[in-house]
Amino acid sequence: MNKAEILIIDDEPQIRKLLEITLESNDYKVWQAESGKAGIVLAANHPPDLILLDIGLPDKSGHEVLKELRSWYNKSIIILSVQNSEADIVSALDCGATDYLTKPFRSAELLARIRAAIRSNQPKANDYKMVFADLTIDAAARVVFKNNEPLKLTVTEFNLLVLFAKNEGRVLTHHYILKEIWGVGSQTETQYLRVFVGTLRKKIETNSNQPLHIVTENGVGYRFV
Repeated sequence: MNKAEILIIDDEPQIRKLLEITLESNDYKVWQAESGKAGIVLAANHPPDLILLDIGLPDKSGHEVLKELRSWYNKSIIILSVQNSEADIVSALDCGATDYLTKPFRSAELLARIRAAIRSNQPKANDYKMVFADLTIDAAARVVFKNNEPLKLTVTEFNLLVLFAKNEGRVLTHHYILKEIWGVGSQTETQYLRVFVGTLRKKIETNSNQPLHIVTENGVGYRFV
């Protein structure tokens, strides 16, 4: 049984009710706020395991709320919004959102995103060794195995794979990946990133044209699954 607590920050009563029914029927404990200010206060008084945050709030923008929450709240925040432009999505993810789902959304997909986000909150017993189906990544030894066979990765490919793996299920923007791997000043080199993702896929994916691990989020970035 799930015991995770989820805070909904959304000004639409119908959406809050739909989310409440969906979440409580899957054994989550639900808190609700209809404004950004109320959501921040509630999150501070009862820190949840995950926050579902709408961008279009009556008192302040969801982006402002996100930035304020991220100054102290370090667990998962999923954006739920009717705003679906690449700019809106990238802005939210760069401000610290864990994931972004546009309205209307499918309940099954939302629940899957919530499960992945809550898993990412959990401290790993061993951050140095990560196992994902056919892949085993040993960060300490800097080795990667696919179906128990060692892979030969370049230093950059290995660092990129570890960054993806440590953020399993989370959408990473081009801007974030470039900054983490190549440093500040490289955030516009998206073509450079595509080349490295392409070579990494050829080594870790069974079919690089239909990747199962490194999934493209069009116009936004990548998600490791």
